[in-house]
Amino acid sequence: MQRTKSKRSKIGRRDGVVCALVALCVFVLAGCAASGEKKIRSEVTPLYSARAPEFRQAMGSLLGPGFIPGNKIVTLVNGDQIFPAMLGAIRGARKSINFETYVYRDGVIGRELAMALAERARAGVKVHAILDAQGAFKVGSSNLATLRDAGVEVSIYHSMFWLDPRRYNNRTHRKLLIIDGKTAFIGGVGIADLWTGHAQDPKHWRDNHYRVTGPVVAQMQAIFMENWLKTNGTLLHGNDYFPPLGSTGSSLAQAFKGSPRNGGIDVEEMYLLAIASAQKSLLIENAYFLPNEMMRKALVHAAQRGVNVEVIVPGKHIDQKLVRYASRRHYPELVSGGVKLYEYESTMVHVKLMIVDGIFASVGSANLDNRSIRLNDEANLDVLDSRFAAEQTRLFEADKRRSRPMTLDSKGKLLLGAPFNQAAGLVSPQL
Repeated sequence: MQRTKSKRSKIGRRDGVVCALVALCVFVLAGCAASGEKKIRSEVTPLYSARAPEFRQAMGSLLGPGFIPGNKIVTLVNGDQIFPAMLGAIRGARKSINFETYVYRDGVIGRELAMALAERARAGVKVHAILDAQGAFKVGSSNLATLRDAGVEVSIYHSMFWLDPRRYNNRTHRKLLIIDGKTAFIGGVGIADLWTGHAQDPKHWRDNHYRVTGPVVAQMQAIFMENWLKTNGTLLHGNDYFPPLGSTGSSLAQAFKGSPRNGGIDVEEMYLLAIASAQKSLLIENAYFLPNEMMRKALVHAAQRGVNVEVIVPGKHIDQKLVRYASRRHYPELVSGGVKLYEYESTMVHVKLMIVDGIFASVGSANLDNRSIRLNDEANLDVLDSRFAAEQTRLFEADKRRSRPMTLDSKGKLLLGAPFNQAAGLVSPQL
């Protein structure tokens, strides 16, 4: 009995050392990447609702491009809807294709996408692709050869072997596809077989993506051009990339980017402004939910002023276990403050969605964590449209029905039950 207890003690100490080393490495790398950054140090004061003209003005002025009318946004749910739409748009391209992604893995969908892009390049379409070196590490040499041999211009974002940790830790997490400068796709989906299907089991993820037409596509194109200029040094312009864009729908929308290497904190500004504007409801669905202290206070204060604050996060099927451990440390603070938390049970939920008062919605690549706010390049689409918000709310409610509510015990605490949570908490601000 004593020997078993001693063995467990040694294992516990060893796990603690490993966790501490991981925490230290992540902390050092993230700290290097975030040096000299701008920060919001005080709570954003609630001044107006998301329906007020002041909200639209503030979002447009602070995040860069303003809201622009005349857009049509089609919601695509899971791979069975997403990939056929993307592949169909690629195969219909006549002038240009611009593609940027974080995850690109070899597999059925990876090969199909590579062949579709290559076929268009051989047909004379100008095809440009930005692949993140870390996320696309398993893209497969055959897929790269297929693209490059066909004439696709491929740029790799930030080599994995770069010696500067600030550059290494800055990834492009954007998911953008722009066809002929007229049709764009944005959302949370990477190129890997785990996104195929319809979230039917733990091997197939739950996610949303969006097909966009209208004047806001030019803003999305401009976001792609930022990293293309950085990685390739070529300025792409003219009608093949920026054609005249007429109205295709009734949605007001803006596309904005997060570029922390330039000191930008647009993602954090968007989240805090949106939370401050909520008066009735605030719905958040997020794959990697690690809000910093400022964000947690904003969520609790929203709940305390009468806003129905609900958050859906991944459950046991999350791919990044450390994120879940670190996130759970903050559940008691949030739940006791009035925030309703749910863990999605069916599979990994990779959705990034915020809905405010049934009028404002933000979708795209940005998570509610420190990586999206301070380290990664991100791209989101903000929409002011009650019909679009209602559609996103229906999806949110469907996912909530597949989720388990988080509750506190009699002492006001969650039963986390693992020493690993403490080590994870050390790096929670840096993940």
